[in-house]
Amino acid sequence: MPGKMIEFAANGRTAPGYLSVPSAGGPGLIVVQEWWGLVDHIRDVADRFAAEGFVVLAPDLYHGDSTTSSDEAGHKLVGLDIAGVSAELRGAAQYLQAQPGVSGTKVAVVGFCMGGQLAMLGGCDHPDLIGPTVNFYGIHPKVTLEVERLEAPVLAHFANRDDFTPPATAEALVQRIRDAGKDITAHFYDARHAFLNDTRPEVYDAAAAQLAWTRTLAFLREHAE
Repeated sequence: MPGKMIEFAANGRTAPGYLSVPSAGGPGLIVVQEWWGLVDHIRDVADRFAAEGFVVLAPDLYHGDSTTSSDEAGHKLVGLDIAGVSAELRGAAQYLQAQPGVSGTKVAVVGFCMGGQLAMLGGCDHPDLIGPTVNFYGIHPKVTLEVERLEAPVLAHFANRDDFTPPATAEALVQRIRDAGKDITAHFYDARHAFLNDTRPEVYDAAAAQLAWTRTLAFLREHAE
């Protein structure tokens, strides 16, 4: 069933988010938005994960705002308060852990586009709360990752025809994580940036999306803590 908007405690105040809950309990999962905002596509992704048995919270990092303009989205991305986002990810993890029926000692996190890097920020900043991390083609120019703090495995999906997160940039991030002795599995697809977003026919790639989705579910189920 579709989820609902809720408020959760974060950073000394409350923050909005989209909560989607399966019929039975399951592992907690944070879904982190693309640069457009908490749009219908991200809600749909949250609902899809809930249908697979995860209790999902997608924080609304723009607090009610969204856009369809790439120029405006770029301004919003650069204007994000990264420390505030980190605090909201911690609050989201704490909210999920407090929900009845949420299993495990840590929650997982999956992020898309800028949210992929922000998902990794959550895993680095809050390893006590956030475990398995999935990055879909995400790099953020203002985010510095303390990869040495990662405690759980990382799964990364990148695109070979990506102008936003070029393969060389993605490969450098993967190598940095490996050099720190951390566990990361990275896949590169013959696709474009945002290939999982089926609301954008100009970039959506059904084959790559299905393969990445299947790999993500297997990873989350294997490493749920």
